[in-house]
Amino acid sequence: MREIVLDTETTGFEPSEGHRIVEIGAVELLNHMPTGRTYHQYINPERAMPKEAFEVHGLGDDFLRDKPVFRSVARDFLAFIGDAQLIIHNASFDMKFLNAELQAVGLPLLPMTQATDTVAMARKKFPGSPASLDALCRRFGVDNSGREKHGALLDSELLAEVYLELIGGRQPDFALAATTTQTGPRTTQSTRAAPRPTPLPSRLTDAELEAHKAFTAKLGEASIWAKRQ
Repeated sequence: MREIVLDTETTGFEPSEGHRIVEIGAVELLNHMPTGRTYHQYINPERAMPKEAFEVHGLGDDFLRDKPVFRSVARDFLAFIGDAQLIIHNASFDMKFLNAELQAVGLPLLPMTQATDTVAMARKKFPGSPASLDALCRRFGVDNSGREKHGALLDSELLAEVYLELIGGRQPDFALAATTTQTGPRTTQSTRAAPRPTPLPSRLTDAELEAHKAFTAKLGEASIWAKRQ
């Protein structure tokens, strides 16, 4: 199963007011494991960056001026996500911006059914608790110390870790665990079996043991079998 953990940064809150996407970051998961494949693109919004957005993202007009516009990267972006399920924190926000950009360049829109909202997941799992990305990083012990500014790729990487915790860890369907150990704020599972308290009796007959001794004697004193006896 292929999933894409995705985040966007924008110039504001409403595409209907002329606000645009300035950055897209995405991380690929395969069967709930990161593959190492990512997508990251800064985008020229073709409008001035409001002061409030600059303070949040740290992306200014000078930095974005020479970046590609959305229509020039749209097909590469769609090719990367394909038909994978999109894992997004507050999915309705990002999806409305992505679809506004896609509509403006005449490309097919992304159906909301293709998006999984991790805010909704967190609120269902922890009702009444904060569901921001920072709050969930603290809850699960995910290191977000590098998140001084909002960045689409960094936030996608953090969200990927949070999402895997929300669904039960990196191997949510692996049910052969024998013991559980606590390591800091996270719980990890071990599948190593404990040693038998009493070794099983040998099933070799006396004749088989004698035949084995005769065979290993022919190998000489330097053989591994001679050293083990």
